[in-house]
Amino acid sequence: MKHLSKQRIVASLVAFFLALSIWAIAPVAHAYNNPDLLPETPTPIIDLAKALTNIQEEGLVKNIESFEAETGWKLRVLTQYDRTPGLALKDYWSLDNKSVLLVADQRGGNILNFNVGDDAYKLMPRTFWIELQTRFGNLYFVRENGEDQAIIQSLETIQTCLRQGGCRVVPGLPREQWILTLITSIVGGIICGFAAVPRKEGQIFAWQWALIFSPLWGILFIAFGLGPVVTRTSEWLPLFRNFAGFFIGALVAYLSPMIVQSSAPET
Repeated sequence: MKHLSKQRIVASLVAFFLALSIWAIAPVAHAYNNPDLLPETPTPIIDLAKALTNIQEEGLVKNIESFEAETGWKLRVLTQYDRTPGLALKDYWSLDNKSVLLVADQRGGNILNFNVGDDAYKLMPRTFWIELQTRFGNLYFVRENGEDQAIIQSLETIQTCLRQGGCRVVPGLPREQWILTLITSIVGGIICGFAAVPRKEGQIFAWQWALIFSPLWGILFIAFGLGPVVTRTSEWLPLFRNFAGFFIGALVAYLSPMIVQSSAPET
């Protein structure tokens, strides 16, 4: 009996502490969707995560307000960590079809999210917003440049595209993306060079085989090597380097069988 009474006392204490912990945690849970977090003074930026300095925030507020007065597009920024106003933002900012809400949240793998109005989607498709998110919101960019720059550069890109009537892709060619286009250009050249290797006596260039394999090396070189460059930048140097990479890869692949054959008798 004494053993049972001890078990009951322990069980009662456990239940009491669980109830106490739930009661203590409950007020924090309400903060995940709390309109009380909204500032009384109207502002286009709510920086709950303190991602921006005071000077940066003041500069962005002026920039956003002047952009809205100039174009009619409404840009808004929310940074959050463990608390958010939630759905109360829609009424607070009167978000509509000409609104773009940038949400920066440090808890995810990518800190950026965009809530885009229908009119903005007509000018910049879903693929644009996905590319914008992956370019500036990835952990590598944030680690190298900071969360503040992820927000600032994203806003600058959105403003640029809205001013020029829309964008299909994000302007600008990051070094990492250019390196990828260079690699695909070289691989496309190698495939073209191997396909063009003479297979008959007296033949100099096997154009039939190069034509047969053209869908493969053409996609690698034109679609993946040149396409991302010409659609994102007007600079000629990345384009020249990709052309050079293609022709060098093709030349090396084209001459490699001849080099092997000439070295075989010596061996």
